[in-house]
Amino acid sequence: MVEALLFASAQPMTLRELADRLPAGSDPAEALRRLRARYAGRGIELERVGDAWAFRTAADLSFLMQEQVVETRRLSRAATETLAIVAYHQPVTRAEIEEIRGVAVSRGTLDQLIETGWVRLGRRRQTPGRPVTFVVTEAFLDHFGLASTQDLPALAELRAAGLLDSRPAGLDLAGKQEATDIAPDEPGDDLFGD
Repeated sequence: MVEALLFASAQPMTLRELADRLPAGSDPAEALRRLRARYAGRGIELERVGDAWAFRTAADLSFLMQEQVVETRRLSRAATETLAIVAYHQPVTRAEIEEIRGVAVSRGTLDQLIETGWVRLGRRRQTPGRPVTFVVTEAFLDHFGLASTQDLPALAELRAAGLLDSRPAGLDLAGKQEATDIAPDEPGDDLFGD
C-alpha cells in the first residue's frame, strides 16, 4: 500500500500523510524501511526528501533522462544570492537578507523564489514589527537532491569547489568580518564571486 501511494503521488509524502491513508495499526516507517531496502541498487530508489519520501530515478542512471527537456528559467544573480542566504540562514527576514547582501532586496526577487516553490513564508518574528521570515521548501530540497538543509555544502566544501575563491578573506557566509589583516573599510568583492 505504501509503495502504491508513493508511486501515485506527484509530491513526496510524509509519514503522517502515509499513516492517514493506511489501515489502523499499520507501520509506515517499517514499510518505508523495507521498500528502501528492496529498491536499493535498482533503477528507481526510495529517497528521503526533507521529512517526506518519494521514488526517484537512481542517480547513476540520470543520463537516460537527458532526452526529456524541461523548460528552465534562469535565476538572476540577486535571486541566486537571496536563495543561498535563505538556505544557509533560515528562518531569515528581508532586513537580514539585505544586511547580508549589502543591498535592498526587491519584492520581485522574493516573489520569484516563492513562485518557483523553493522559498516560502515562515513564522513571524516575535520582535517589534513582527517581520515575516523566509525558509526553503521541500521542493528546494528535492530539486537539489538534499534530505535536509544539514546536507548543504559547508564553507570548506565551497572553497574546495572554487566557489568562494574571489571572496575577500576574513568574511564568513554571513558577511561578518573575522579577525584578519583586512582593514574594516577595505573594499572587496561580494560574497558569491564576480
